[in-house]
Amino acid sequence: MGSLWRKAKSALGFNLTVDGPTSSAEDDDDGDCDGGSRTGEAAAGGGRASGAAFSEASSPGGSVRMLKTPMPTPTPSSSSRWLFRSGSRSSKKTCTICLGAMKAGPGHALFTAECSHTFHFHCITSNVKYGNYICPICRAKWKEIPFRAPVSSEHSHGSERANLVNQSQEDVHMLPRADLTNQQHRRFSCLHASEPHTFNDDEPLNVQSETAETAQQGCTRTVEIKLYPEFSSIPQSASQENFTVLIHLEAPRACRNQNVGSATSQTSRAPVDLITVIDVSGSMAGTKLALLKRAMSFVIQNLGPLDRLSVIAFSSTARRLFHLQRMTDTGRQQALQAVNSLISCGGTNIAEGLWKGAKVIKERTEQNPVCSMILLSDGQDTYTLTSSLSRSFQSHPDYRSLVPSSILGDIAQQIPVHAFGFGADHDSTVMHSISEISGGTFSFIESEVEIQDAFAQCIGGLLSVVVKEMLVVAESGHPGVQLAAVKSGNYTNKLADDARSASITVGDLYADEDRNFLVSVNVPPSSGSHDMVLLKVCCAYRDVICNESITLEDVVRIQRPEVTTAYTSSVDVDRERNRVQAAEAMLKARAAAERGVFSEAVSILEDQRRKLFESLAGQSGDQLCLALDAELREMQERMATQQRYEVSGRAYLLSGLSSHSWQRATARGDSTDLTSLVHAYQTPSMVEMLHRSQTFSPSPRTPTPPAQPARSFSFLGPQPR
Repeated sequence: MGSLWRKAKSALGFNLTVDGPTSSAEDDDDGDCDGGSRTGEAAAGGGRASGAAFSEASSPGGSVRMLKTPMPTPTPSSSSRWLFRSGSRSSKKTCTICLGAMKAGPGHALFTAECSHTFHFHCITSNVKYGNYICPICRAKWKEIPFRAPVSSEHSHGSERANLVNQSQEDVHMLPRADLTNQQHRRFSCLHASEPHTFNDDEPLNVQSETAETAQQGCTRTVEIKLYPEFSSIPQSASQENFTVLIHLEAPRACRNQNVGSATSQTSRAPVDLITVIDVSGSMAGTKLALLKRAMSFVIQNLGPLDRLSVIAFSSTARRLFHLQRMTDTGRQQALQAVNSLISCGGTNIAEGLWKGAKVIKERTEQNPVCSMILLSDGQDTYTLTSSLSRSFQSHPDYRSLVPSSILGDIAQQIPVHAFGFGADHDSTVMHSISEISGGTFSFIESEVEIQDAFAQCIGGLLSVVVKEMLVVAESGHPGVQLAAVKSGNYTNKLADDARSASITVGDLYADEDRNFLVSVNVPPSSGSHDMVLLKVCCAYRDVICNESITLEDVVRIQRPEVTTAYTSSVDVDRERNRVQAAEAMLKARAAAERGVFSEAVSILEDQRRKLFESLAGQSGDQLCLALDAELREMQERMATQQRYEVSGRAYLLSGLSSHSWQRATARGDSTDLTSLVHAYQTPSMVEMLHRSQTFSPSPRTPTPPAQPARSFSFLGPQPR
């Protein structure tokens, strides 16, 4: 009998992995919302854990055990693990919904489903409340589901009790789903979709009075400005057209002793309002949805008690899972339960998801200093844009219509949307356009197992914002000097009509981030052998930690000797010029590829690779040039044929353009090598969060040492800080 029981447990899913069974929903975006990914109906039966004192109420399909020994209320922690292999020892001790321990406790119920997987009873009833009737581990469709019977009016006035802790065994019922009345069925299946008309129910910030004082104590550094002329001197009698000056900005470093998700260090950084808009369409069934839930679990557990989170799930329509709430212990547990109740079904309505996320932002009654939106999808919008239109590069569809106007606007009002597209079927053109219009980044996740790392890198930056509303103004420092051009990527620049000044709208900066801009000026002959002030640079911004407006100034000078002297070009300027030219080559290659001329696209990238090694920085063995060459070579390979370009080349190239245009790290392909250019814009906070992700992951991986940030690939070379 013992042998037969072991075989039965194995058959019921104890050795299942994350690569769970799928159904026709994966092939049909309009699949049944009641299941998403499905298995055949599991055989009835549930094992009993030995060595624990409990009383049990059973049904033909499941059992509920009432433990009688002390147990604290389970709460998630950063050391918890999402366990997909339920046969492991730790899975029997951990509830995979709330990630809390399942130990003996006073009156806490454990629910063992017909598939033999066990959870906290109050976690399962939360799943049922959100309309989910399948096992979170093996995806088996349950015949019997737990629900709370109405209690007497003297206790709850006839309504259901929300708190299941310390409930009596008589309150616990198991009812076959087929026996539910129509009214009860509608209540369970539609509760998760109900939401208020106005999203002004965000949780109050409740910031402690000492927050500002503590933040002021940590405000000891400002942005650094460094100016590099192309040459250190120009002869008096000579004029110089398009003389290049590099403006280099360095944000203050983060507090290295802070713990991003800790309540004790929350005041050392700016709190965040984060809205995640996630795709739960039919194509997300199975492994994708399971990995997305794990990634969201990681995000939830790394937000601090002053950070607020709201999750929007979209398929054919969109719904808000919960209001914008602080990630306290209670908030985290509620968020975990809501996310883990998700099922996949329906089509892909990206615009609806963005609209609802923007509604949360617009109608909140209070605001944290930093606000951002994360968008993830594996498919194409089947409602707002047709596939052929969104894929057409030459037709220039109006992607701006996808982005709600309420999150656009000036530098103080714009809310960036950081878009994540993964797999071969997502519409990278749409996702990249959404991020570009809103001021966010676009990341390409080639392998679904990298979703969590991509999220980790992104929130590592969002949780370290130190600068907001930055504006850089460059003015002529000499009556004869005129500004000719500004190279600032996606950052809006404006050149004055008289060519005497130019401005660059930078926006926000993460801790330890760099920004580089090239300004070309026309230098006239000089009548004296004195220094000439070419440019005056002013940088104004708001420090979100100190909540102060700060203004910095600096000037760039060159020598004007009478006779020609030997001088060399600045390697720093040449290095940045190489990066800008590489990004321009990518744009040209993309245009050629979208026309179907892939040989031309490959040739454009090859020419740029040659120019890199002919440059001053390239000949000196500059590491950035080597990294740029590797990136361009990878793009060539992914643009060799139309099939390769459609599958991954377009998305890889667009994520590279996003990274270079914003000078900010993006996930690219399935690369995890921190020495590549893919991570050249990473900050120490991003590297640290990525390390946490790799440690948090249940799969065996080699964590990246957090002490090796991407500063070694700073575009000005390694700088002492």
